[in-house]
Amino acid sequence: MLKIRKGKSQDVLKILQLIKELATFEKEPEAVVIDENYLIEFGFSENPSFFTYVAEYNGEIVGMALFYYRFSTWKGQTIHLEDLIVKQSKRNLGIGKALYNEVLKFAAEKKVKRVEWVVLNWNTNAIKFYQKTGAKVLSDWRTVQMDEKGLKSYLEIL
Repeated sequence: MLKIRKGKSQDVLKILQLIKELATFEKEPEAVVIDENYLIEFGFSENPSFFTYVAEYNGEIVGMALFYYRFSTWKGQTIHLEDLIVKQSKRNLGIGKALYNEVLKFAAEKKVKRVEWVVLNWNTNAIKFYQKTGAKVLSDWRTVQMDEKGLKSYLEIL
């Protein structure tokens, strides 16, 4: 039996495990530097920085979606879907789609102007799924990031 619900602070251990599984899937297993306390502080405080939905399958948390509000100067309030992950052993059961649908319903209820996310170019299954739902995979925009080390180095030369 599948149940999608809002994540709770009691779920952070499972959420963190899923985040780490996603990092491994994306070939960056050492990239996760946050811990359970960090997730609780930023996701389950009075003014959370993010929201989650978790998927329970037969009573076990096997997937999650993590998202947050952004603001577009052209469109207004938007939502960024940071991560959507389903345990490897539970894929192809409709769990990812159920989580995806819940995030999109949340966005519609909140009347945001857009939901956006990033997908790796080699993740063809995800790309096909998103396109099938009507999402546009943009090829003319590039993701730009400056990590903590880069930020520090740049600010030192200012």
